[in-house]
Amino acid sequence: MRMAGPNPGGPGDTWRPAPAPLHCYSTSFFTQSRIRRILTLAGYPPRLGLPQAGGLVGVWGHSPTAARGQAVAARRDATVVRVEDAFLRSLFPGRSGSPPLGLVIDQTRGDAAITMGGASAQSFADMLAAARANHPHHPIIIKTHPETAQGHRAGYFSPADTDARTTLLATQLSPWALLEGAVAVYTVSSQMGFEAIVAGHRPHVFGAPFYAGWGLGTDHTPLPNRQRRLTAAQLFTAAMLLYPHWYDPYTDQLCQLEQVIDTLEAQTRCWREDRHGWACQGISLWKRRHMRAFFGQHGRLTFAKTADKAARAAAATGARHMVWASHASGAAGQHTALTRVEDGFLRSNGLGAQLVAPLSLACDELGIHYNPAQPSLLEQLITQRAKLRPDQALRAEALLHAVLQAGVSKYNIGQPPPALPRPSPGQPLILVPGQVENDASVLQGAPADLRTNRALLARVRAENPKATLLYKPHPDVEAGLRPGHVANAEGWADMVLAHTDSAALLPHVDAVWTLTSLLGFEALLRGRQVVTLGAPFYKGWGLTRHLGIDLPRRQARPGLLGLVHAALI
Repeated sequence: MRMAGPNPGGPGDTWRPAPAPLHCYSTSFFTQSRIRRILTLAGYPPRLGLPQAGGLVGVWGHSPTAARGQAVAARRDATVVRVEDAFLRSLFPGRSGSPPLGLVIDQTRGDAAITMGGASAQSFADMLAAARANHPHHPIIIKTHPETAQGHRAGYFSPADTDARTTLLATQLSPWALLEGAVAVYTVSSQMGFEAIVAGHRPHVFGAPFYAGWGLGTDHTPLPNRQRRLTAAQLFTAAMLLYPHWYDPYTDQLCQLEQVIDTLEAQTRCWREDRHGWACQGISLWKRRHMRAFFGQHGRLTFAKTADKAARAAAATGARHMVWASHASGAAGQHTALTRVEDGFLRSNGLGAQLVAPLSLACDELGIHYNPAQPSLLEQLITQRAKLRPDQALRAEALLHAVLQAGVSKYNIGQPPPALPRPSPGQPLILVPGQVENDASVLQGAPADLRTNRALLARVRAENPKATLLYKPHPDVEAGLRPGHVANAEGWADMVLAHTDSAALLPHVDAVWTLTSLLGFEALLRGRQVVTLGAPFYKGWGLTRHLGIDLPRRQARPGLLGLVHAALI
């Protein structure tokens, strides 16, 4: 959303009305909660009633309802503040496609950007004639406005304007793909003209939009008040950084443009992945509501009891086939595109075995991260991050710092650690995390003779006869919900740490010896030495000391930040 009033100064001046209640006479300011919320956060809470002299009256651009607000402002000696959508608005409309060789941009009839910009239907006719005359040997693509293509509003062009080399394109395509392939751009006042400038074009402009008159295109409408010459970067700064108020719906705060871009990128990815719906298998009843929250915004989720029924549902509806990873063995041959789903590495504030909902899920179309017998998407991502771009490295470093500062772990439960024993001089303090013995990561990623916590403890003690060993049982086992209890664990460990917060414990130990526990990954984040006896996803990249299973596929050396970026970002 952008907010603007008159600019009383010269071209270099900026002006905003001082924050104050915004008296509004259009229902959209009150019925559309997002508009109301952004205005309130920006210091302009919408109000009913009449303003005092010098107060503010809010109107929506130059919409038909703006006249009543302008009339009130004139009678009450108040300032009119015009509110409009910002130049990055929302997820829709927008589709990807192939680029053309030339453009002409269409808009909707009655658009205030046209009528207030001194343009008319004749402007569009002149624009098309100029494009044909200036490019006699190029195909001309008339790109209809998205609202025209969807039938919501009439456009200025129709099939009658086409000929042997002029095409009316109603398909929803990415404007950036179109601009990349265009040799010239012609527009009246469409925002796509601004995007063309950002993309490196010098558009022919037949109206008087905000980007005209600054020497960045060929202007066919005189604009004597705009004499300054700007760079594309200066125009972008004004239109995208200084002018708008940007909003983050997930933190309910005003934010910077970069956060809005990240949000739109994430929403677009969700739409692309979920719009055909999902046929789901192996999803427990208690998880289904949470799965709908994750995957059901843009498509329908159906749940099947067997792999065969899920595959048939996917084939019949065009949906994608999803399976909880531990149930995937019977589904792999049923459907060509199978997505395995599992809890993410920063899961929740509580246990899944106690029906606490996850805050993250991992999706994998190749395999699953805890099964070393086959490649996984995570393995592929870690390999690719052996060389990080500067922005990736900075983001991973910032995330790592945030995780360590917050003391976050997978489940975020347990008590602060008690006073720990002092190891003998020159001997390490080793933490051995217990695991759920029938967990898929143990059954698929640990050697056959090391799939119990008793065997793990015995092996670690045998390898470290003089070290001080701390044993931390798995929270699900402590809660009595999963197998893995070790009677008389003190026979191998110097101390058993029941119900202890693992994140708070890790800074006090020298090393972690584990089969496949995620605690090994969390120990790497905190700079601890990690010895792996099984084959977890973080093994084999040059960050751990590993015994037992070899992983010849894992030749890359991503470093800790590369591992963080692949696993958590």
